[in-house]
Amino acid sequence: MNAIRNNIPNAITSMNLLSGCLACIAAFSCYDTVCCGLTGYQCAFILIALAAVFDFFDGFTARLIHAVSGIGKELDSLADLVSFGLAPALILYNMMLAGHSTGCWAFASLMLPLFGALRLARFNVDTRQSTTFTGLPIPANAIFWIGLTAYYATHALPLWLVLALVAALSLLMVCGLRMFSLKMHNLSSLRDNWAQYLLVIASVTLVAIFSLPGLALAIILYVGLSMIKHEA
Repeated sequence: MNAIRNNIPNAITSMNLLSGCLACIAAFSCYDTVCCGLTGYQCAFILIALAAVFDFFDGFTARLIHAVSGIGKELDSLADLVSFGLAPALILYNMMLAGHSTGCWAFASLMLPLFGALRLARFNVDTRQSTTFTGLPIPANAIFWIGLTAYYATHALPLWLVLALVAALSLLMVCGLRMFSLKMHNLSSLRDNWAQYLLVIASVTLVAIFSLPGLALAIILYVGLSMIKHEA
């Protein structure tokens, strides 16, 4: 029974990985209708969001049933790399192929999973990243690219801007910038949690106004608030 209990979180993490793999497949049918009237990139968005749900519940379940393990931590990072690094990169890759005649530049999107892997490897060996992060967390990278590619799917963007954003997000994942976590240990303390509250309220507002592209703006705000919070 202990073996079954200890592997419940790993099973949930595996569903995260499976969702990410399916999102990668859907990305290659980017503008084709693939399921229930949804295009490939829309299905990929849903699958990445589903992966995020599994990513939350695997850790929650592991703590709830006291089944935290080193293998679970490593498996979680492998799943996150696919779901939040490779999957959004492949959505961007296929949109860049469709949107620009110089298709070779689309390979620049693969910087995202490469730097995401470095980010996750650093996180796994750094015990200090509990209430704060060093560098942009890879799920935040996925949120940004869902927002950006949702806009990119229907609007032309200059190639230089897309490449600049790929470079910026890649570097943000491995830079030394301290970024706050949304975990709040004292919910009543506005002084300690003002940035978290502001980010949540602003993110909801941005998505309400701009729909999915508002997610990209929310991540930009997250980076800015982290700079302000840790400079203070």
